[in-house]
Amino acid sequence: MKDRFKEFEWEDKEGMFEVALDKALDGKFKDEHFPLLRVKNLCKYFPIYSKGFLKKQIGTIKAVDDISFDLMPGETLGLVGESGCGKTTAGRTILRALDPTSGEVHFDTFTKLVDLCKIPEKKLKPLRTKMQMIFQDPYASLNPRMTVRQIVAEPLVIHNLAKGQELEDRVVEMLRKVGLKPEHRTRYPHAFSGGQRQRIGIARALIMHPSLVVCDEAVSALDVSVQAQVINLLQDLQEDLGLTYIFIAHNLGVVKHICDDIAVMYAGRIVELAKTDDLFNDPRHPYTKMLLSAVPNPDPDVPMNPALSGEVPDISNLPPGCSFHSRCSICKEGCKDEKQELFKVGDGHYVSCNLVDGKK
Repeated sequence: MKDRFKEFEWEDKEGMFEVALDKALDGKFKDEHFPLLRVKNLCKYFPIYSKGFLKKQIGTIKAVDDISFDLMPGETLGLVGESGCGKTTAGRTILRALDPTSGEVHFDTFTKLVDLCKIPEKKLKPLRTKMQMIFQDPYASLNPRMTVRQIVAEPLVIHNLAKGQELEDRVVEMLRKVGLKPEHRTRYPHAFSGGQRQRIGIARALIMHPSLVVCDEAVSALDVSVQAQVINLLQDLQEDLGLTYIFIAHNLGVVKHICDDIAVMYAGRIVELAKTDDLFNDPRHPYTKMLLSAVPNPDPDVPMNPALSGEVPDISNLPPGCSFHSRCSICKEGCKDEKQELFKVGDGHYVSCNLVDGKK
């Protein structure tokens, strides 16, 4: 299989992307070796306005700042980092829940290749059936005044994809797939536990059989034992339905068990990108090493690791160079002003740090 991260070099020696795009325009494109999702130089900025009547713009928050990656069909990419690093904003911008400031998001619908950033909002509705989101809070994401049947069936009703007995059958089938009983569909969300509510949210997201699902901290609000059950469920559903995931989390210990590749984000940027085993066995960026050191060790004889240290930078006033310099143990003079770019240090392994060994 083609190196999924080769696109960071943005070399197209054989013209593969142009050929694929031509096929897509003819409605004939479907290639399992081509990325389902290609994100290129994606940015999402939020303006900061002054107080008062005039509301003058006085700054900008770069929540997502020039991120790029490819996601192959049937695989899972983890977006990890501390709270406020931009991972949730990235996921919502990719799905066009938020309008991007700039960049490209090429999505393969298996009938045509589309750039989600350039599609008018009014024309996005048909694509919503192919990309869905599982939310973090299983309590707040469900309408307490709707029954489980109404919640799970709502996407089918909105898109007019099923009605009558067909609608009922599809709801029952999906509830069984997520481990709930058909008789549960007449109950309301308050009658379920947190893990069961998250299963209802998963059923709602998958009822239209999307190809891309963004899991936004889908297990972080659950107990540890329930987290394992939900992760196993997501893996089974991925294999059964051929799903592709973007799995957003702040806990590296969780993403290790479900992700094929991991992108570590800090202050709106991807600082390291690698296959999961490579990231855990050979972390290269100082921030990745800091995150891994905070993962609890199950051995009771091993002392607990210290918490993440240092001050998180003000994302409305980031330095032109490395935004991690104030917390970095190997920082040298000039890191604050020296631009950091992703470069290749191994097979599918990319790091954004000019002090890492292997920089060319």
